[in-house]
Amino acid sequence: MKLIIPMAGRGTRVRPHSHVTPKPLLSVRGTSIVERIVDTFSEAIEANIDTGVFVLGPDFGQEIRDDLTDICERNDMEAKFAIQNEALGTAHAVGSAAEYLTGSGIVVFADTLFGMSDTVSLEGADVTMWVREVDDPSRFGVAVREGEQVVRLVEKPDEPISNEAIIGIYHVDDLAWLHQEIEYLIEHNIRGKGDEYQLTDAFDRMLQDGAVFKTASVDAWMDCGTIPSLLNTTRRMLEREPDDNRQGTVTNSIIHEPVYIGPDAEVKNAVVGPNVSIEQGATVDGSVVRDSIVFAEGAVSNAVLKDTLVGQHATVDPGATVLNVGDHSYVGPRS
Repeated sequence: MKLIIPMAGRGTRVRPHSHVTPKPLLSVRGTSIVERIVDTFSEAIEANIDTGVFVLGPDFGQEIRDDLTDICERNDMEAKFAIQNEALGTAHAVGSAAEYLTGSGIVVFADTLFGMSDTVSLEGADVTMWVREVDDPSRFGVAVREGEQVVRLVEKPDEPISNEAIIGIYHVDDLAWLHQEIEYLIEHNIRGKGDEYQLTDAFDRMLQDGAVFKTASVDAWMDCGTIPSLLNTTRRMLEREPDDNRQGTVTNSIIHEPVYIGPDAEVKNAVVGPNVSIEQGATVDGSVVRDSIVFAEGAVSNAVLKDTLVGQHATVDPGATVLNVGDHSYVGPRS
């Protein structure tokens, strides 16, 4: 079985942190988003997943491929790569992995994290899709039911026809069938919301052609698509994973849990927390930090920070009078 993860998007809503690192490789409490997804499915699916297929952007370098290969090897999987040269929608992203769309597989988009407390059976359906009830279904693709049966799939409906959001995770028993429907959309230029080729429309074609759909649920669904949501998801993961939070060193400091201090990270002469993730090799010195993330090898000195992301290898020292700030950054008082 394959695990297909489209991740070619530029992550514009989490800039500048996605300028160098693709959003799915950003860390959440010590583990990247994409590794968390791979780990989750390695544990929650009855069938053995032996191949990870990653749909990358054309400018993603070898270091990213190496990171993804390492993630797969830790889960006894083989890594394969496909390229999406142009962002034309979710169906186009999956279709870019055409050479791997055979047999059965799971398609999952690396925009969210989720929790699955129970093992999921994939028997008895052509497509199993994971759903979650939401207050505002107009932001999502939704499943429309008659009784217990899924009869229609609609991408971001204008009318409130269902509050059961499709969260971007699907098991497909016959990937070649899905590929056929994606090709039909593209060949006939059938575009949906945003003038893009939507995976929901390809699945709806399968449904109308007689495919049997069933749904599965998650016990947690956490967005990572914006800076505020990434901070909130980090807070939730700190609460969900309280063990082994103290891996670095703490000297002459006060820690208000939950706080994650990664390997080789250092906190000294500081007040840190709650809801702070200090990633591998990062340092916090002489500062007060709460509700924030300091990514790998970042350094914070002489600062008071809240609701803040400090990028990899970035230095924050407000005591200095010189700033070198990257694209799309903001330096100033909290609003």
